[in-house]
Amino acid sequence: MNFFFSGNSINRKFSNSLFVIALFPFLSTIFSACRSNNVKVDNELKQHFNKYGAVGCFGMFDNSRGKYTVYNIERFRERYSPASTFKIANALIAMQSGKVRDDSVIIQWDGVQRANEAWNRDMSLYQAFRVSAVPAFQQIAKLIGRDTMQFWLDSLKYGNMKIGPAVDSFWLDQSLQISADEQLGLVKKLYFKQLPFRASVQESVKKMMIQENNSAYQLAFKTGWGTTPSGKPLAWVVGWMEENRHTYPFVLNFEVDASKESEIPEIRKQLLKDILIDLGFYKGRM
Repeated sequence: MNFFFSGNSINRKFSNSLFVIALFPFLSTIFSACRSNNVKVDNELKQHFNKYGAVGCFGMFDNSRGKYTVYNIERFRERYSPASTFKIANALIAMQSGKVRDDSVIIQWDGVQRANEAWNRDMSLYQAFRVSAVPAFQQIAKLIGRDTMQFWLDSLKYGNMKIGPAVDSFWLDQSLQISADEQLGLVKKLYFKQLPFRASVQESVKKMMIQENNSAYQLAFKTGWGTTPSGKPLAWVVGWMEENRHTYPFVLNFEVDASKESEIPEIRKQLLKDILIDLGFYKGRM
């Protein structure tokens, strides 16, 4: 079995069998349906993480060519709290189970004033997703209930599938954990409506995720902001890029020092853009 990786050193030096053996468990997870030469390990992307003092990983699937690009394989396989990226699954489960009829259903504000003013009002499921309203999705999780939630976590094989002691915070308190590898698989299936939910439900969540949509490209994602098991600030971006009718699901995961926590929203935005530009996007040639 021959592996063909790119990157300054990997494509020249690591074709030996020990490297293949070390990577095989990873490849069998995310790339089980792919040939080994369809995986590109791009360690040049490290420069973008270094620019922001971040440690992380990135993965993307080029659907038209059946190729994967991955940076930092070791971290890519490690599980972390999904934080607000779990709202993707939470919204899917809510609508599929009928606890929330559709994305226009109004979720009542509990009257508690919070620092994020966008959360302090009644809002639809669509609006709650767009502003990542934690209290609204905590209410939704309670409506879904532990048994139904567990059924769907198991059905999706969502990370470690653990709810923990509280059904309204398990995606925030380190109970539930998922890897970037698994996140990429989930968003890829969502895009192509291959998850075990009604097509209309998956389409609704896809629309919630669209951030930019123009004649040149579509960029869609859900962000997350939590902590690592060691307590460091953690960030996620999970979504896809469309360009020239080609689709590229991706996942970005990184952590920073506590001193940079307040900068996460801007770092998250700029780091993703830097990576996408490096990979050739925004030029209309992908």
